[in-house]
Amino acid sequence: MFTGLIQSIGQIYSLKRVGHSAQLRIASQLVHDDLQLGESIAVNGACLTVVAWDTHSFTVDVSPETLQNTTLGQLPINHPVNLERALRLSDRLGGHLVSGHIDCIAKVRRRYEDHNAIRFDFTVPQEVMRYLVTKGSVAIDGISLTVNQVEHEMFSVAVIPHSLKMTTLKDCREGGQVNIETDLIGRYVERLLPDQNDSCDKQNVDLDFLAKNGFL
Repeated sequence: MFTGLIQSIGQIYSLKRVGHSAQLRIASQLVHDDLQLGESIAVNGACLTVVAWDTHSFTVDVSPETLQNTTLGQLPINHPVNLERALRLSDRLGGHLVSGHIDCIAKVRRRYEDHNAIRFDFTVPQEVMRYLVTKGSVAIDGISLTVNQVEHEMFSVAVIPHSLKMTTLKDCREGGQVNIETDLIGRYVERLLPDQNDSCDKQNVDLDFLAKNGFL
């Protein structure tokens, strides 16, 4: 698990295709921070496993699914990427719970100034919109941000100067693409709620149900 608080910006050193998968090598200062073989690192929000490292870079395996559902296979050499090591149980949860499993790729529809912040509008597939709510959380290229507005197939966020400076969003322009992970809690809630099309006899979650089970 991750928090969506970026710890470092690395650079794509190489991408070696192996059949439908790949090995990605990233230049980063994280190699000086006691990296462990097999540990997880979020690269632009995608959870990847460290398989090797040297004095200035580390290597991760990239599965076919990750190549298909993220922007990682499209990034050129020397392109910056956001990096975050896995959450320790003793760490502060300054962002929100991020799994590192990307839901889709979004396109930057608009970028503009809004007082001290930079606003971004993103377009995403319709099936992902159901998990985006105003004032909810979203991870964009691994960055924990608050959803400001949701409308049809578009949502927007406001990025403060510090977050802009410390992440790759400072280089993100209209027409660009980013990895999106929606709030994990929303998916679990949807899974646990009764399916309205399910013919099985299920208890509705209402005030009476919550009171009988000690939640009220």
